[in-house]
Amino acid sequence: MMAEPGEARRVVVIGSANADLVVRVQRRPLGGETIAGSRPVVTPGGKGANQATAAALLGADVAFLGCVGRDAHGDLLRSALADAGVDVELLAAVDVPTSVALIVLTPDGENSIIVADGANGALTPELLRQHETAWAEASLVVMQLEVPLESVALVAGECLRRGTRFLLNAAPAEVLDAEVLRACDPLVVNESEAAILLGVTGAATPSDMVAGLLRLGPASVVLTLGADGAVAGTAAGEWFEQLAEPVREVVDTTGAGDAFVGGLATVLGRGGGLADGLAAGARAAAVAVQASGAAASYAGMRGLR
Repeated sequence: MMAEPGEARRVVVIGSANADLVVRVQRRPLGGETIAGSRPVVTPGGKGANQATAAALLGADVAFLGCVGRDAHGDLLRSALADAGVDVELLAAVDVPTSVALIVLTPDGENSIIVADGANGALTPELLRQHETAWAEASLVVMQLEVPLESVALVAGECLRRGTRFLLNAAPAEVLDAEVLRACDPLVVNESEAAILLGVTGAATPSDMVAGLLRLGPASVVLTLGADGAVAGTAAGEWFEQLAEPVREVVDTTGAGDAFVGGLATVLGRGGGLADGLAAGARAAAVAVQASGAAASYAGMRGLR
């Protein structure tokens, strides 16, 4: 079920919502070493919530389906999503603490992230079935892998059966079933995630990675390359390249990949093509890296088209 070009139809993002606990350090600690860090800052995050936030700020009609705890972190996430313009009617409150991401940030803007599971694990197939009409009739469904894999498999299978367009950001990296991969249009991964899906350990060119991933069954593949932009290909033989947008200073790369997915989803959700989606993703990522935080860095996306 595809939206006509230019038509604003609903994007449903299904996935994770985390409270990000961010600490700045001069360098990452070695094994067994203790180093001093900054005062911790708590900001809204989680791949699903970030992607929904970015798409909403970019003008998409977005609903978010996920789980948070009945705690202060859950209240923070619900409020932040709503403030960005995301429909949070499908955001469930559960009797499990809200998931937390522990983020260590170095002066060059690079990050290391540990996700501590919590309420995201409550996004079960049973819960998804309760809201199936809401997501199965969307113009685009977006998912990631910070939620149970059986839930991803359910949504992917139903989208494939119904003809609903399904975008999967396969992060954090996991080996996926063939049916999940066949449902993807597109599959979005970075180079390390692509390598795990392909089972390769040596060097491979981006074009070889995209070609290898397409052989696994997706209708289209987007490979993000950080500062080198992105490349994409389709099963029909189309090929696209997108340069990263120039920025004055990289402050924090946290959430940049999610911003890219949000920009891409905004275009695909209204029936646009991959080339325009890659360009929108690059613009959104450029905004994200120039400010601190994940979703907190997206404020400059308001009005960006």
